[in-house]
Amino acid sequence: MMVPFPPGGATTSSGALVAAKMQEVWASGGKSRNKPGAGTVVGTEYVAKAAPDGYTLGFVVTAYVINPSLRSDLPYDTLRDLTGVTQVSVQHLVMARILDFPRTTSGADRAREEGAGQAGLRDAWERHRDAPLGRAPEDQHWHRYRPRALQGRRAGAAGRDGRARADPHGRALRGAAADQSGRIKVLALLSPKRDPDAPEYPVVAESVPGVSALSLVGIVAPAATPKELVHRIGADIARAVKSSDLTERMKQQGMEPIGSTPEQFDTVIRSEIEKWAKVVKVSGAKVD
Repeated sequence: MMVPFPPGGATTSSGALVAAKMQEVWASGGKSRNKPGAGTVVGTEYVAKAAPDGYTLGFVVTAYVINPSLRSDLPYDTLRDLTGVTQVSVQHLVMARILDFPRTTSGADRAREEGAGQAGLRDAWERHRDAPLGRAPEDQHWHRYRPRALQGRRAGAAGRDGRARADPHGRALRGAAADQSGRIKVLALLSPKRDPDAPEYPVVAESVPGVSALSLVGIVAPAATPKELVHRIGADIARAVKSSDLTERMKQQGMEPIGSTPEQFDTVIRSEIEKWAKVVKVSGAKVD
């Protein structure tokens, strides 16, 4: 099980969990191997060019569906050289604020922040609703930041101005739950629908239909791997993801277990590639 990140990260932990579970299921066992580099390209290329015998699988994340538009020099064709095995999980992106840090915003921004809620979110997104995924104008105050920033008492590490942040790994929900002082305010999720494990939190799409951004995690194999083998592997992993001790362990790491069929995951991959291609085009981003 190839993981395209260094040891220690969330994806590496996910890969290790799945590989460990598969050791119980498969007689031949399973193990995870880290091959980081080039925004997941190094590891994914390794899988794309591996023997199509079912012994080499690859963990992929959202970068997998962004890279085809972002990089003109990919050493593999995402849709031609690789095939989906199963979508393991999604992680919800969370827009949250840290309430007790000194503000540095202007009066107008402060008024918008204090009015944040469904109406406030609607106002913010309506200002740029025609751009893919709600691309914010320069004066808007939604920011991306590194993971871990909203975990419990460490919340202030990345949000010292108290502004809204988008947590790319869904840990803000656990951070808010752990922080009894109420310092962390979850504004909304960027998911197309509410998180079944945290239904009390609204989603932006309830106010502005069509807004959707998720952090996906899945498994792929070389495209020439026999379909019967892909389905067998996918079914084993999906069964473990949905109905075993692995399910609860994934939830504890902020993941929503999915366990899809290969066809379902391929559909998600194609849809996400198309969606993110629009975002990359509008942003003008390129990696040389």
